[in-house]
Amino acid sequence: MHHIIKKIGLPRLIISVLFIGVLVTAYFQGIEMHMLASDIIRRFGMYGILVLAMVPSIQSGVGPNFALPIGIICGLMGAVISVEFGFIGILGFIFAIIFALPLAILVGYLYGKLLNAVKGSELTIATYTGFSFVQLMCIAWLLLPFSSEQMVWAIGKGLRNTFTLKKTFAYVLNNFWSFHIGDVFIPTGLILFFLGVCLLVFLFTKSSTGTAILAAGMNPQFAEASGVNMDRGRIIANILSTVLAAIGIIVYSSSYGFVQLYGGPLMMAFPAVAAILIGGATAKRAKVSHVLIGVLLFQGLLTTSMPVANKIFPEGNISEMVRMVVQNGIILYALTKVDGRQ
Repeated sequence: MHHIIKKIGLPRLIISVLFIGVLVTAYFQGIEMHMLASDIIRRFGMYGILVLAMVPSIQSGVGPNFALPIGIICGLMGAVISVEFGFIGILGFIFAIIFALPLAILVGYLYGKLLNAVKGSELTIATYTGFSFVQLMCIAWLLLPFSSEQMVWAIGKGLRNTFTLKKTFAYVLNNFWSFHIGDVFIPTGLILFFLGVCLLVFLFTKSSTGTAILAAGMNPQFAEASGVNMDRGRIIANILSTVLAAIGIIVYSSSYGFVQLYGGPLMMAFPAVAAILIGGATAKRAKVSHVLIGVLLFQGLLTTSMPVANKIFPEGNISEMVRMVVQNGIILYALTKVDGRQ
C-alpha cells in the first residue's frame, strides 16, 4: 500500500479522492453532469498552456516560474495590437501570437539574464518581478496610444479593465471541429492546440538543448563539469517559458471571450504552479505528463466545487467564499510539496 501511495504521489492521491468525492456529491445534488463535463474539458484546454510554461523553467533548475505574469502581459499586448489592427477570426488569433512572440522572446531573454544574476534567490525575485511588471503595465495600459472603440474607455484615455473579443477572435479554437457526445460539448480545436503545444515541448526536452537544460537542472555540478553552459540553458528555458505564457494567455482569452488587463494577470502564476505540483512535479523535476494530470485535477476540482457549493449554500455569496477557500487551499497544499516531500 505504501509503495502504491509513493508511486502515485500523496498530493495527487488526495486531490483525486477529493475530486471524485465532489463529483459524487454533484450527482446526488441533481447537478447536470454533462454541463460539468463540458466545463472541465473547456477549462482543461484554456489553462493548459499556462501550466505548461512551468516545465522549461523547472527543468532548468530555476524552479516554478512565479514571474508568469511577465509572459502573460506579452501575450495580452499581442492580443491588444491584433484587435487594434482589426484582425478578426482565426487571423486575429494568429496575429495576436505573431505580435506577442518578439516581445516575449526579448522579455524572456532579459528575465533570464536577471535570474542568472541572482542565483539562489530565484523564487523570491521571480515573484516580485512579476508583481512589479504588472503594476508598471497598469500605467502603460492607460498611456499607450490605442484607439479601437472595442478597447478604449468611452470617456477619457486608456484601455478598459476588460473588453470582449466577440467581434474579433473569441472562441475560434473552441468552435473549430467542435462536436457533441450526447450533451457534452467537445472543443476539438482548443484541445488539439493544447496537445500540439505539449508535443512540441516534449520534443524540445528530447533535443540536445533540452537534454542539456534538464541535466543542468538535475545536477548543476555534474553538468558544469561536463561542459554544459548553464547560464545559456537557463536563459533559453526562461525565453521558452515566457513565450508559452504569452501563447497561453491568448488561448485563454480567446476561449474565455474576454481580455483582462491591469490587475488581471497578477495572481495567475499561483494556480499554474499549484496545478503542476499536484500533477506530480517538484521544484527540480517536471514533465509534460505532470501538466496534463495537474490541469485536469486542479481545474476539474474548481469547476465542480462551485455548483456543488451553490447547491449546499444557496444563501448570499457563501458559494464564492467556498470556491476561494477550495482554490487557495489547493494552492497552499501544493506549495508545501514544492520540494517533492510526501
